Order: sequence, then structure tokens, then C-alpha cells
Amino acid sequence: MKRIKKVLWALAALLVLIIAGALIFVNTLKPDYSGEKTLPGLESKVNVFYDTYGIPHIYAENEVDAIKALGYVHAQDRLWQMELLRRVAKGRLSEVFGPDLVKTDKFFLSLGIDDYSAQTVANLDMNSDMVVLSRAYLDGINEFIKKGPTPVEFYLTGLEKEPFVLEDVYDAVGYMAFSFAMAHKTDPLLSSLRDKLGAEYLNDLAIDSDTSTIWIKNYPKVSMDSLGVDITNSVAQALEKLPIPQFIGSNSWVIAPEKTKNGKVIFANDPHIGFAQPSVWYEAHVSTPSYEKYGYHLAGVPFPLLAHDRNLAYGMTMFENDDIDFYYEEMHPSDSTKYKVASGWKDFEYVTKTIKVKDGEDVSFTYKNTHHGPVLNGIADQISQETPVSMSWIFTKPKNEVMDALHGISHATNIEEFKSALPKIHAPGLNIMYGDAQGNVAWWATAKLYQMPDSLSTKFILNGASGKEEPLRYLDFSENPSAVNPPWHYVYSANNQPDSIAGMVYPGYYLPENRAKRIVELLDPKDDWDKESASEMILDVTSSVNPSLITELIKMFDVTTLTNEQLVQVDSLKNWNGHYSLNSTSPTLYHRCEYFMVKNTMEDEMGTELFNKFLATHLFKRQIAWGANMAEGKWWDNVHTKDMVETRRDIVLKSFADAWTSLVEDFGPDPSQWTWDKVHTLEHPHPIGQVESLRKYFNVGPFPVEGSREVINNMGFPYDSTGLYKVNSGPSTRRIIDFSDVENSISILPTGQSGNPFSKHYKDQAEMYVQGKFRKMMMNQEEIENTAESVLIFNKE
Repeated sequence: MKRIKKVLWALAALLVLIIAGALIFVNTLKPDYSGEKTLPGLESKVNVFYDTYGIPHIYAENEVDAIKALGYVHAQDRLWQMELLRRVAKGRLSEVFGPDLVKTDKFFLSLGIDDYSAQTVANLDMNSDMVVLSRAYLDGINEFIKKGPTPVEFYLTGLEKEPFVLEDVYDAVGYMAFSFAMAHKTDPLLSSLRDKLGAEYLNDLAIDSDTSTIWIKNYPKVSMDSLGVDITNSVAQALEKLPIPQFIGSNSWVIAPEKTKNGKVIFANDPHIGFAQPSVWYEAHVSTPSYEKYGYHLAGVPFPLLAHDRNLAYGMTMFENDDIDFYYEEMHPSDSTKYKVASGWKDFEYVTKTIKVKDGEDVSFTYKNTHHGPVLNGIADQISQETPVSMSWIFTKPKNEVMDALHGISHATNIEEFKSALPKIHAPGLNIMYGDAQGNVAWWATAKLYQMPDSLSTKFILNGASGKEEPLRYLDFSENPSAVNPPWHYVYSANNQPDSIAGMVYPGYYLPENRAKRIVELLDPKDDWDKESASEMILDVTSSVNPSLITELIKMFDVTTLTNEQLVQVDSLKNWNGHYSLNSTSPTLYHRCEYFMVKNTMEDEMGTELFNKFLATHLFKRQIAWGANMAEGKWWDNVHTKDMVETRRDIVLKSFADAWTSLVEDFGPDPSQWTWDKVHTLEHPHPIGQVESLRKYFNVGPFPVEGSREVINNMGFPYDSTGLYKVNSGPSTRRIIDFSDVENSISILPTGQSGNPFSKHYKDQAEMYVQGKFRKMMMNQEEIENTAESVLIFNKE
């Protein structure tokens, strides 16, 4: 017995030692928010005050020192995120996640972002202010890599840390540029539908601009049946494996002094990005005698994409312009190394790349390039047809000055300096929003726009051999849409259609008018806006479109055929104001009906595969209201029912019946239990959280959330047969800057400031975010120092 007791005591002691060792190890992995460190190359001491949410407030005697410290503190909270982001364009995700990411790596390598970055860096002026500051930021990151603790994800994946270089910065921006694009999801799909169904079906799709919807106003005025399917599938499969979020949309509005209670500009912005953990933005307040910005940084990018100071504020939404074109290429009949151009025959350029694969053999592949861009047939296994299809993307065409633009806008001191930097943003297409303490409000669409031949639709795969379907000219930046201090006293953007540009309607993948209509509806009548009312508006969850659509469709119901429970719910829908609260049942019934209506209308013609791809496009969002209001059209008929021709009314009634049946199956026969909180939830996924046993340690949530797709508080979700609306995109931050009280401006992040799961700031804002709460963006130095949670001091060597 004594021996057993001794063994048990020994085992207990060993267990205590293991637990103690684990706790000590975990403690070494936490970010270090206090104490003193040396940072090579500093000219003088840098103080970093961390507020109660882990936001660093960096005070230095010069900007180079400040941004070097920024690199260090950014890395200690977000090194894993930085690592993944720089690997996308380099085709190095398979090194981390294994064979499942090979297709993704192939696709991004073929885009040429990394090669374009290398070419750009080789031609940089290393003495320019932009480069000097960028390298100082990288020095800070690399100092953390050398001396700081290794994030736990590196241990779990067996990944070795590597220094960051300038090409990594440009690769991160390049990924952002591609993430904004929509043509790769839409153009091949439309070409397939045209070839499969004919032009008559396409006439009833919301492909082109709808002149009856809300447009952003300028001021002042200025054939292969399966090939498209294969391209759509290949791109979708490449992107669905990405372990980092994609950029989706956004809202922003800037209210001029004439419409505010305190006579000063109010700025609001909430960029919509895929939800992930960590969230996209890293907040940092940088202050020196000659420079100050409170900014939001993309991982590995030194200059803030969103920012403000006491003098001006800026942010962005997606322009949604068309900056990718696909081309059918004609191969030489007897020499497969050549393709046809207008002047004759040209040699394909052959590019060979090698992908390192974790727990697998290296994968080498070769693809072809034309003067348009990469030929997708050599990249995607699904594309077996001989007819080559190339992809022309504006990002890799002209000189890359995007980093110069980001440096320029973050260092501008007035509206003219700010505007002068914008022409350098050639891609991605962005709506840049601006407001300042002098009372200016402005919006500029930034992109290298180009004019195509009249009557040519770039929404389909073009003819690459004729030379007649090429860009005619680049537009000058002065021809881009914009509005500066318009007489209606506000500017806004919600990814909707801008007014005509240079005498033409510029092609794009604009989102429907829903959010724009609601924004205009709220802004127009009110002339006493303040920070509180602006923050209520940014949380608005009322659709201005859905109730009117429902009212129209309910007119087709025969109430004598409905049960008492159905009559109650139909009456509730009829009186619904479009508000998406957690305890409401009308949103649940509406979205079930909407899904079945689209499915019953279009899946029979498209087929399941194409239909599911269609659901992932902006075109689908535009189609909902536009298509449902069409009294006649070929889509209404179900091609599988040979003995009848269905009408819109038939589809509406069937869809309501299908929705009702599915809700009873999911939640029971009592409609009061069909509340929005049961189906509309948000979980922030971490790449490591895909392993079920680690999910609760790395993922954040799930939470029931108010809102919906295409309301101002835009909580987007994919449609599928489950009938559950798992939110995958939405406001990546909500910011309200009031120039009458700029030091008390407010914001929020979806989870927390840190990407380190052992940090107290990993998810300390998550519940505040879903509850619609805000926190202060602190700028007053005395207040910051007096309330700081901790202080980290960097000394020179």
C-alpha cells in the first residue's frame, strides 16, 4: 500500500510539474506589453503606451523610430497573420497546410503578383521617404522575429520564422487588390450561361446598370459549353481554401458641417471584409513632433489604409469596377507554342514554378502567358479543353505606385495634398472617402480605368485574337467619378453604381441599391447629425427594399388556401418594416422564401453546379429584387415540367410552401420559435481552429447577431440548402470621427487587437461588437499616459 501511495504521489508531483511547465511555456508565448527593450538603429527612446484594449500609442522623437517600434509591436500581436498574408502571392501556403492548398498556390503564382512585386522593388528609389519608412517598419518586425517569442501557430505547424523583406509588403497589397475583384466569379459563369441557355435568358438577368436604382452622384458632373464552368469551378476551388479573409464591400458617409449639430464634419466608415481570427485591422496611434495618425494597418503594411488625426480623416469602400477581363486565345493550327494576335502569331511565354508541400513531394507546374495574362488552362486541373482562356488583370499592367499612394495619403495635411496621391492607386478600385476639420467632404473613385469599344460587354469572355476587343485608352484620373463638397452636403458609398464617367457608364460588379437607398433615406432629411446619431446609423439593421418586395409578392397569394398559422405569418410579413432583430420571425421566413424562390426559378435551367456558383456572385444579389419584379420571363418556367409553363405566381406560391415545410422540419410547427437568432450567427474562424479539437481555443464565437446581408450593418452570409445563415463577412471595424470632438471619436474591432490566443486582447471586444458598442480612439497624450494599462519602452543600443 505504501508503495502505491509513493507511486501516486510521484505521479501527482509529475503532473504538477507538467502543468507548471506548460503554464510557464504558455506565459513565454504572450505578447510583452511592458518593460524595456533595445531596438537597434533607434536615434532616441520610444515610449509605447498600451490602453485598456491593447491599442499601442507610440510616442517618438522622429518618424523612423516610431515606425520601427510599430513594426515590432505589430509583429508581436500579429506575426502569424503577417506570415500567412505574405505567403498567398508567393504560392507558399502548401508549406503550411499541405496538399489541400496546392490549387490555391498554383492560382496565385500564376497571377504574377510576386513577380510583379520583385520587379517593382528592383526599380525603387531606396532613399525615398516611403522606402526608408517601409524598411524601418520591416526592421521592427525582424527584430521581433529574432528576439521575441515564437507564436504558438509556428509550433503547431512546424514552420520556421523567416525575415520580412520589401517584396512581402507589395505581395500583401497585391493580395488585397485581387481580393477586391469580382470578375473571376462572374465572367466565365455568364459565358457559360449564354452558351448553354441563349441570349434570351441573359436579357432577364441584372447584368448591366439599372437606371432606376440609387446611383452615387458625381459633383461636379463629369463558345465553349463547359469551359466557363470549368474556369468558375477552378477559381472557386482555389479561393475557398484561403486561410485568410477576402475583402467584400463597405459603407462610408461623410457629413458636411451644414448637416451636423456642432457645425463640424462627421466621418463614418465600416469596411466589409470576411470575418476571421485575428480580424483584419491592427490599430495603432503614432505620434512624433512632425507626424501623427491614428490608423488601421493591414498585416505587414507600414502605412494605414484607414486613418485620422486632428485635421483630417479618410477611409475606403470597394469601387467594384471591372478590372479583370478574360480572353479566348486562338492557338496556331500546327504549332502549339504560338497564339494569334491582330498582327499575326506570337509565342506563348512558358513559366515554371515549384511549390513546396508539407508532408508531400514538391509540385512543379508550367503555365503559359499571353500578352493578356496567364492562360488558366495550364493552372487548373479541371480545364481540359484545348481552347486557351487567358486572364488580363489591370493590377500587374502599369507601374506599381500603390505604396507611394498609401504613404502620400497618410502624410497629407490638407485636401489638395491628399488628392494628389490618389492617381497612384491603379488597383484595387477604391472609393476613397475624406473629411477634414476645415469642413471639406469628398469622395474619389481611384483606379486605372480604361475604355473598351462601344457595345462590347466585358462581362463575358472576349475574343483575344481579333485585336478588336482590347482597351482603347486609359482614362485620366480627372475622368474618374468623384464628388467634392457637393451642394447636398454629404458624400457616401455603399458599393453601388456610380454615375456616368467620361460620358459612359463604367462596367463593374456593383452591389444592389439596398444599403445606398437606406443611407440616402436617413441622411437627406436630417440636419442635426452628431456622433451619437451617426453611431446609431452605422448599426442600422433595417432593409429599405425587402418590405416593398414582399408586399408586391404577397398580392399573388390566395389566402383561402392558407392555414391560420400561415395567415398570421403572412400578415406579419406584410406589416414587417424590414428590421432584423434577434427575436423576430419575419426575417427567417423571408430569407427561406427568397432562397427557394431563386432556387425554383433558376436552378432548373442552370443546373446545381452553376446555380451554386451563381449564389456566390454580386449578380445574384442584384438579381433578387430586379428579377422578382419581372412579371414575365423565360426563367419562371420550370424546364423539367413538360406539361405546363409556370408563371411568376406559380413560383412564388411553391417557394412559400417549400420554405414553410423546411422551417417546420428544422424548428417545429410553432412559428414563434422561428426566430432570427436561431439561424443568423457569427463565428470568427482561425486557420488552426479548423481542427475540431482546437476550435474552442482559436475560434471566437459563435454569437447570434442582428443585421443581415445588404442592410447598413451588413452581416453577409452565403445561401445554401441548410437554411442557416452563418455570417462570413461584415464590418471589419466601425469608426465614427466627429471633428467637433475628435479626441472622443469611437470605433470597435470584431474580436480584439491581438492575434495571439494567449493575449488578454485576443477577443476582449467580441461581445461589445455584436452588442453594437464602441470604445474611444484615444488621442490625448495626457489621458493616454494617465490611463495606460502598461508601458513598453524601446531604448537605442
